[in-house]
Amino acid sequence: QVQLVESGGGLVQPGGSLRLSCAASRSISSIYSMGWYRQAPGKQRELVAMIIGGSTNYADSVKGRFIISRDSAKNSMYLQMNSLKPEDTAVYYCNWKGLFARYDYWGQGTQVTVSS
Repeated sequence: QVQLVESGGGLVQPGGSLRLSCAASRSISSIYSMGWYRQAPGKQRELVAMIIGGSTNYADSVKGRFIISRDSAKNSMYLQMNSLKPEDTAVYYCNWKGLFARYDYWGQGTQVTVSS
């Protein structure tokens, strides 16, 4: 079983930046998509950003502020978050899905709090 471990969350002031990391416990093949999701209190989990088929996709609410990237050599994925807003406050989860639904791995989540 593969474990995904997120890190990099914390408390930041509005307008600040954070970089989230998601590391897999071992190399994973046949990846269909790699994504970051978030869930705020009382709200449903939502997709923030995704790498799929070599392309990146972003939720409208984070376009121009967040950047998703991956480092295959390190079995890792990242989310650079800039110009953070209080509404970005949530638990952020990373997710890797395999081709043909072979696997669906989730991290344990990391808290991001944007507040002055």
